[in-house]
Amino acid sequence: MTTRRIAIVAGGFSSEFPVSMKSAQGIKTFLEQTSYETYIVKITRDLWEVQLPDGSTSEIDKNDFSFVEGSRIKKFDFAYITIHGVPGENGALQGYFDMIGMPYSCCGVFAAALTANKYSCNQYLSKFGVKISPAVLIRPCEEYFLSEISNTISYPCFVKPNEGGSSCATTKVKEESELAKAIADAFTEGGNVIVEKFMEGTEVTCGCYKTSKKTVVFPITEVVSKNEFFDYEAKYTASKVEEITPARISDDIAAEISETTSKIYDIIGAKGIIRVDYIIIQGVPYLLEVNTTPGMTTTSFIPQQIRAMASEPGEVLEEIIEDIMQTK
Repeated sequence: MTTRRIAIVAGGFSSEFPVSMKSAQGIKTFLEQTSYETYIVKITRDLWEVQLPDGSTSEIDKNDFSFVEGSRIKKFDFAYITIHGVPGENGALQGYFDMIGMPYSCCGVFAAALTANKYSCNQYLSKFGVKISPAVLIRPCEEYFLSEISNTISYPCFVKPNEGGSSCATTKVKEESELAKAIADAFTEGGNVIVEKFMEGTEVTCGCYKTSKKTVVFPITEVVSKNEFFDYEAKYTASKVEEITPARISDDIAAEISETTSKIYDIIGAKGIIRVDYIIIQGVPYLLEVNTTPGMTTTSFIPQQIRAMASEPGEVLEEIIEDIMQTK
């Protein structure tokens, strides 16, 4: 059997760049137990390059996603996308891979574009009975009035980039006097801004993947932030958060969240692994957001959940890659 050459595609154009690079290293570590030949491919606005085993780099030929190692031109068999943000989470990179015929790990252009737009995704899923928080969308150069927002969304509320992740440029606003600055900060990430009603409850997250043969919903993780909310620091500083898998919730609520996660997977037409975040208020789960390229560092939620079901991340990744390769 020919060894498959896997590109672990990381980096991107957003402030989540360092998180993406850590995820890439995590995936490479997980896949070391497989027969794959793996390379990390770093993408920036100016350069796409492969990290070679000897520590040097080789520029990607964007015509076919090939590269040169030594005197040989090499091509990849598969791309594992782990870019958080643009262009790996919004459908742009997926469209490129579709055009050159490269199979890849996550959902296609539509699902990626939809889920990258948090406001549109949540509004869309609400039509299928998924409960969401009230929110207001603000577009660049669009006139808005703080008083109108205050009348629509009560305080406290969250202000965040609509297309961002990792809680970058996200602010918990407690009164109207703080709102203008929070909106301006969120706009620094580019795109639109969401003002969303704060919901107090138990925050949980649930991973899921499906192949041509089976559906797997991972054990649910409860997230207890030691900061005021689950911000960037809490997400990437172990001492600032407690992550409990399985979550300390009733079997009925866990079953509802698992069922909803599987349902969302099908509604958006997902592929590979997704992670869906919820907040439970008085026994009712509300959707926070859908992640189609979830973090994959060795301590991220998904690897934790995989191990909680007595499996290993490398085994799951290999299963997903082989299923996509066989059904492409």
